This record gives sequence, C-alpha cells and structure tokens, in this order.
Amino acid sequence: TLEPVKYYFKMPPDIAERDAIIVDPMLATGGSAAAAAQFLKEVGVKHIKLMSIIGAPEGVERMQAEHPDVDIYLAALDDHLNDHGYIVPGLGDAGDRIFGTK
Repeated sequence: TLEPVKYYFKMPPDIAERDAIIVDPMLATGGSAAAAAQFLKEVGVKHIKLMSIIGAPEGVERMQAEHPDVDIYLAALDDHLNDHGYIVPGLGDAGDRIFGTK
C-alpha cells in the first residue's frame, strides 16, 4: 500500500529529553521515516536523526519537506523509485530479505 502502519510504539518516560535515531534500512518513499519522526515529535523529542543504508531522491525530498529539522544520513543514494515504490537499482525489499517472507 506504500502507507506506514504503526504496530508498536513504546518509548521510555524521559524520551523528550533524549536524542532519537530512526534506523530504516531503505528510505524509499519516506512514508515510514516521516511517520516515525512525527510519532517522536508528538511525544516531545526535539533532536532526531534518520539513518538508512540506501535511499531514493523521493524519500529524501519527502523527509526534507515534512521534517526539515531531521538530519538524514545515507550510505548510498540511488536513482529513483519504480512503479511499485522500490528503489532502483536498489536491493529489492529489505524486510523480505531480512525476514525471509518472499
């Protein structure tokens, strides 16, 4: 669906006093990362960083538009997203590879 779903979100009581790092293996559309940043901001986190192995320009642009205060760190920036929302050339679906679901 290319839409993020919050399955679980539990933070320590003093989360607003901490720096937060969002770790997302692949920054494709930016939907999951943007939602995670929003959830963290809603509980008072002020300093957020996003770290991904690989990203697409579309995801970077979305994060910069919705959360310009979040620093983004990528190991590689690929060319674009295909019609299925996968990074091209990319890695395929990182979740499928990690958890063997396909």
